[in-house]
Amino acid sequence: MSERCGLVAIVGAPNAGKSTLVNALVGQKVAIVSPKAQTTRTRLMGVAIEGEAQIMLVDTPGIFEPRRRLDRAMVQAAWGGATDADLIALIVDAKAGLGPKVMSIVEGLKNRPEPKLLVLNKVDIAAKDKLLVHAQRLTEALPFEAVFMVSAATGDGVADLKRALAERVPEGPWHFPEDQVSDITDRMLAAEVTREQLYLQLHAELPYASAVETEAYKEREDGSVEIHQQILVARPTQRAIVLGKGGAQIKAIGERARKEIANQLGRKVHLYLHVKVKLDWDEDRGLYRDIGLEWVE
Repeated sequence: MSERCGLVAIVGAPNAGKSTLVNALVGQKVAIVSPKAQTTRTRLMGVAIEGEAQIMLVDTPGIFEPRRRLDRAMVQAAWGGATDADLIALIVDAKAGLGPKVMSIVEGLKNRPEPKLLVLNKVDIAAKDKLLVHAQRLTEALPFEAVFMVSAATGDGVADLKRALAERVPEGPWHFPEDQVSDITDRMLAAEVTREQLYLQLHAELPYASAVETEAYKEREDGSVEIHQQILVARPTQRAIVLGKGGAQIKAIGERARKEIANQLGRKVHLYLHVKVKLDWDEDRGLYRDIGLEWVE
């Protein structure tokens, strides 16, 4: 059996469960996961292996109606993630159903030549009588090659989807070593993990007006890593929220982020966090480059 290797673009509306599904397909965590929508900002590649096939998964930001420059850059990255793909998988939140965001993405996919798969996610919590209705309506709107019903959270149906992706990627040599699960740099990974902890611990208190920059990443002689990060917020009130009373909140965020980064890197981590108010941080060209987005006029 010859080697196969291909690029699969994972697209969908915000909060469809794309990052959770990528992690499930890879078999370990490569994308940050949060109950908040729009937490993936950059195209993140996870690398999954099934038999002789290497599947490069591009986890794109959720596609939504952009309002700000950051939004436009995220949407551009999402559609850009589908460029040059061998296969496109549309992930739909089966519990939330088919709103205008989903149908807008379907319209956007109509003129794309790549083979497309439909993945109805969250079937473990969706109304069972609606699943076939959703599948029928979507396949009438767009000719999908196949429909899969999965729960990325529980793993139901993920193995079948993974086999289907492996069968459909083209023959060719692998692009990554067998033990590499993502193309994200350790520096970017560290920033993503801290940003995930901001979302998980602050919930609705801190909107999307935050970013994390890894300012310094130093290898120590003992094999550990020293990481200095800056959390950027738009207003002094948001800085107070991140710091918490007596600095308790930032300490908790840092402790959990440090443990997660150490777990991901497989080495000891010394993490130093600093919170800075930067009114127009989302207008900083350099920051876009650091978080892997293109500047959009």
